[in-house]
Amino acid sequence: MASLKEIRARIASVRSTLKITSAMKMVASAKLHRVQGTAEALAEYARRLGRIAAALREGDPEIVASSPLAAPHEVGRRAVVVAFSSDGSLCGAFNANAVRELEHTVGALREEGFAEVEVWPVGEKIAQAAHKAGYAVNDDFRRRAGAVSYRDAAELAQRLMDGYTAGATDRVCLVYNHFHSMGHQVPTRETFLPAVFPSSGAAETEDAARPETPYRPEDVRPDYIYEPDLAKLLGELLPYTLRMRMYEVSLDSATAEHAARMVAMQTATDNAQELLGDLTLTFNKRRQQAITDELADITQSE
Repeated sequence: MASLKEIRARIASVRSTLKITSAMKMVASAKLHRVQGTAEALAEYARRLGRIAAALREGDPEIVASSPLAAPHEVGRRAVVVAFSSDGSLCGAFNANAVRELEHTVGALREEGFAEVEVWPVGEKIAQAAHKAGYAVNDDFRRRAGAVSYRDAAELAQRLMDGYTAGATDRVCLVYNHFHSMGHQVPTRETFLPAVFPSSGAAETEDAARPETPYRPEDVRPDYIYEPDLAKLLGELLPYTLRMRMYEVSLDSATAEHAARMVAMQTATDNAQELLGDLTLTFNKRRQQAITDELADITQSE
């Protein structure tokens, strides 16, 4: 049975831990609101950019398919997986889910026939897991998860595009945690290269959600005039779209990380408060029992 001194020391320790978890929750909340605001603004920009891409696709699908970044390679020999995680821990199952999705992705690519699968980690935790698993790893971007910037995302995307157009890479996949809600981050895998332009229906989800009227039949499509020509527009727009997509995924992963850490610290804070209440109750009972026993000894001695 623990003594009063030991219980008092345990209470002090739990109170100290409670202060730490509360502070970490506040820091994660501040970071979450800042990154989430940027991500939401970028999502609207990306949606409108998707409409432009859909218009190009409708203009001449053959030109789009002939783009070096959109044309799939006939023989798949080498694939690259860009995997996102956090640099630190204390964020629940965030990193474990990313590592598990990375394992599934690498396994699926090998089953497709890719003899070489290289992992490009963005974040310390996923980099450590990739090295431990024995994957071929490129560590050039492993320390870019802490502070997300468009410059870093654009550099990463450009390196991948250069490798794909040169034929050094035949497939590029992204693995990350998608921010679905505060308590739900979804492990996600998507193909980055070859690039896929959205269809007009996918790009205009906002219009598709509106009630249809007889004045807007579905078979009517706008007749765009391209200046300069479609091929030049595609040559500029597609790389830019891919750079923006990489930035969007980086922000999405960072938002999911801060949300997961905030929820984890809130849970830890609640548990610490509950434990503190139980320890305080036990301490008071033991102290009351000690006083009662001392009074009984004094009464018996008289």
